[in-house]
Amino acid sequence: MEQALHALGIDNMSVEDRIALVQDIWDSVAIEAGLVPPSAAEIAELDRRLADDDATPDNTVSWETIKSEAAKRWQR
Repeated sequence: MEQALHALGIDNMSVEDRIALVQDIWDSVAIEAGLVPPSAAEIAELDRRLADDDATPDNTVSWETIKSEAAKRWQR
């Protein structure tokens, strides 16, 4: 890794520029890996769903029921 720092001239960059470079690299990795934080619209939708769940706690389906129904669909 040390060789890459020298070969790319990263070791000659200021601390601030190296930090900015690391942030840019992390952002590109996060985008490709799907690690981007949710948008404001996605957060609003999650909040809406949580509020709906809190308002209707008895309106649920067990994980066992979901798995069973999924298995039935895939067996067709």
